Amino acid sequence: MGRAQRGKDSWERPARRGGQRKRQVFILTEGKVTEPSYLDILKEQGVPLADEVPVEMHIANRRADSGRKPLDLVEQAIRLKREEDRKAKRAGLEEKYLPQVWCLFDHDNYKYVRDALKQAEKADIGVAFSHPCFEVWRLAHYKPVSGSFAGVCDGAAGRLPFQRGSQDAKAPKVVLPHQVLGRYKTARKNAERMNKQHAAHVDKWDKDPYTDVHEFVKKALHIDTY
Repeated sequence: MGRAQRGKDSWERPARRGGQRKRQVFILTEGKVTEPSYLDILKEQGVPLADEVPVEMHIANRRADSGRKPLDLVEQAIRLKREEDRKAKRAGLEEKYLPQVWCLFDHDNYKYVRDALKQAEKADIGVAFSHPCFEVWRLAHYKPVSGSFAGVCDGAAGRLPFQRGSQDAKAPKVVLPHQVLGRYKTARKNAERMNKQHAAHVDKWDKDPYTDVHEFVKKALHIDTY
């Protein structure tokens, strides 16, 4: 099982003179390429929300080759949160600066996805979840998403408007800046509309299609747009 890796910059150091302390957000991703490439764009291009504490994100399992199933991610996140909570307590951080730990994972017909979501909720681990996969969120940047993908990720990926022979099509798992920049508010609106097609009593692991990545962008990263 992969072990979560801390970011290079230790938040335990005091903020530089004239600088502002940032809330540290540690993220464990199921995908090794798609989600990290998306998060890297947000880190460089995201416009922060006004009047919110700034955030510094760390992809905690960027180099891990294993331990990327949802339950594995949650178990790693719990250990990492326990460690970061101890450091925060020693540092006497204000509540608004307390570190957060999040997981980004998909349904993808994973047998134990419900268990992973419930375990994360119990341990106060944030989860950005998509059904059937993260490509639903990518697709929402281009167009409204409706109907069901019957749990098959290829159905969502196949709708991405990548022209044959383009760089997008040659490396379909990599999120490139031009695919998302300037499209966030459209994506958020499409995602909210998509999620509302499901009855309120339906659990999110049974909602197809579904994504709440837009909530993660706002709540965890304090990003207004990109």
